[in-house]
Amino acid sequence: MARKQRLSGAERRVQLMEVGRSVFASHGYEATSIEEIAQKAGVSKPIVYEHFGAKEGLYAAIVDREMDNLVARMSESISQGTPRERFEAAVMAFMTYAKEEPAGFAVLTRDSPNDEARRGLTRVIDDLAQRVGDIFQSEFERAGYNPKVAPIYANALVGMVTQVGQWWAAEGRSFSIDHVARHVAALGWMGLRHLPKDPVPPGAKSGTKRRG
Repeated sequence: MARKQRLSGAERRVQLMEVGRSVFASHGYEATSIEEIAQKAGVSKPIVYEHFGAKEGLYAAIVDREMDNLVARMSESISQGTPRERFEAAVMAFMTYAKEEPAGFAVLTRDSPNDEARRGLTRVIDDLAQRVGDIFQSEFERAGYNPKVAPIYANALVGMVTQVGQWWAAEGRSFSIDHVARHVAALGWMGLRHLPKDPVPPGAKSGTKRRG
């Protein structure tokens, strides 16, 4: 019989992260055990501990990798084109990640065990909102809007896309990802296109100060 090929340390780490991602996505953090991950990977528990220290360390490493993957996709999508093209491409990149990497998306959007691991999707949203905000800021200034409010709209739009991605992954799969992304992009872009320079409550005059 041929001898089973021995994995290098780096290869073993990648394997354990792949197996761990699948198990965490299926069971969640609390219901996942190192025993199950080790068994599925064909190794002993001490091997997992040797690479990651504990279940929490493995989980955090998986979150970091998925976060880097998503941020890289989004960053590339907004690197060129008109503002509308970049915005639409960013929506598509996020939704495509949810489709192509369901286990990674599940890990990022599940409840996390502690503050260190919980930074996953929150950090992704913050990073993306910052990048989108930079685009909005220059475009707002060019169009005569107050560039200081750009982060408000950037966070609102990124949050919207995130929520839709979670909904689609959970119960919206009767719609194609392209169909969903087009609708989300249209909603976001039309809102920006018709954005008033000084939003005021109904019945109030522009420039008036609100009390309270």
